Order: sequence, then C-alpha cells, then structure tokens
Amino acid sequence: MSIRSLLALTAGLLLSFSALADSRVLTSIKPIQQISAALLDGIDEPAVLLPPGASPHAFALRPSDRRALATAERIYWIGPDLERFLDSLLHDNPQARELMRVPGLSLREFDEEHAEHGHDDHHHDADNLDPHIWLSPTNALAIARWMKTDLAPLYPEQQAQLDANLQQFETRISTVEQQLQARFAPLKAKPYFVFHDGYGYLEEYLGIEHRGVFTLAHEIQPGARHVNSLREQLRSAGRACVFSEPQFTPRLVASLTEGLPVETAQLDPLGANVAISADGYIKLLETLTSSWAGCLESL
Repeated sequence: MSIRSLLALTAGLLLSFSALADSRVLTSIKPIQQISAALLDGIDEPAVLLPPGASPHAFALRPSDRRALATAERIYWIGPDLERFLDSLLHDNPQARELMRVPGLSLREFDEEHAEHGHDDHHHDADNLDPHIWLSPTNALAIARWMKTDLAPLYPEQQAQLDANLQQFETRISTVEQQLQARFAPLKAKPYFVFHDGYGYLEEYLGIEHRGVFTLAHEIQPGARHVNSLREQLRSAGRACVFSEPQFTPRLVASLTEGLPVETAQLDPLGANVAISADGYIKLLETLTSSWAGCLESL
C-alpha cells in the first residue's frame, strides 16, 4: 500500500471514529442507520457500529465502539438473535432499544431445517424468530413510525421536521412497493437458491420462495453431504439462479455450481455500498432486488 493510500485510509478511519463519538443516535447495523437517517434528515446524522463488510453474527467491539455505546443518547439494535455481541452491554442500558420488540412488526419463524440446526449457530430463542426484520418494507415502516415517537424527546424543536420526514419515508415505501410488485409478478415460478436463510421477509413481501439454502449460518460452511444434496437439487431445477453474499468465497460458489446450468449473482442484505441518505433504505432495497430480479429475468 502506498503512503498516500495509507494516509487516506487513516484519515477515513479517524473521521469515522469522530462521527461515532459525536453522534447522539447510534445504530448497530447499516440498514437501521438508513431508516433513522430518513427520519433525521436535516436534523442529525446517526452513526453505525458495524463497518462495511462486517457480519453482525461475528463482530468484536473496538474500544471506540464501547465509548460510543457509553455516550449515545439512543442505541437502536435488532436484538440478541442477530447481534449477540451486544447483548451483555445493552441488557441494562436505558438508552438501548431492541427493535425486535417494536409493536406492530410482522415476525416470521425460520423454516424447519433452520429450526433443527440453527440454534447453536445463531442463538435464536425458543420461538425461532427470524431477526432480519429490516428486509420487510412493512416492518421498516413500522420501525420508522415507532422510532419517530422515540426520538421526539431528543429533538423537541424539530417535531415538524420529524413528521415531514416520516411522511416522506412512507411515500417512498409506497412507491417502491408498487415497482417491486410489478417487476416480480412474472418471476414467481423462477427457481433460485440462496446461501443464507435470511431473506424470508423480503421473499414473503415479493411472493417468491427459494428452492434451497446452501448454509445455515455465516460461520458454518456447508458439509459434503449438504453440498451433494444441493447439487442434486440444482440438477433437478435445471436453469436456476444461485445467490451468494459478499462474505462467501467465489471458490465455494464455484464448487457448488461447477458444470451446472445456473446463473450466479451476489446479494448484500446489509447494503454495504449504499451511501447513507434520506432515501438510503429505498436504495438498499432497489440495489438488492435489482440483482435478484436481473438474474431471474435472465433464465
């Protein structure tokens, strides 16, 4: 790495740490930061703990993260099923808000295969609830409405702006819903496979369903028996799409698809490359579903 590149990286990290320390509102993952950024547009800038590319299933807090958690006036996280690294720190923190508990959410359970094997990997509770709640636009809207009320005491002079920002978010959700329903309507019978059983909310929203899951957790690579089983499913499906995620190596994707008539594409449910903005959550959805639909349309 050149000295110029190293200096640029160092400057970027220092800026990130500074923003983290100065933020009144702190979120665990980027999708929640995007929702709060929509509400706080023109008011404040929320920060996020996880850097781009990090997995909430296997993240270790840095000293700067702990300082930010200690000083934040609001901390929004999904809950221990997703970010177990935060559980002990936030259990008794009066500023922490566990979003899995937001009233009005539509929660789903993992399928039977995940229920049988996923507990040790994800530490899901007895109900086996899927914590990837932000991938439901309906849930995102419920979170935004609840969050607006929760943020109101922090910004007593910006109530009108909070109301206007929520209304704008509602409009954006309604518009993207119409676009997604129209695009995915002819794709519902197209076969596809995913690497991570984390898309159930969005699949239900779009009216589509995967044919198989390659691995039950980010930390666990599929064993030989599971690989052989999935290759048989791929053969039976004929032409199909196989969706991986950034943390899965191309070598693993190739070993599962070699010699089979499949199309491959990458999905990022955390939207690592989507800039933080008032419409960042909508862009996350559009980026994710564009890759998804693009592959299915090619079949």
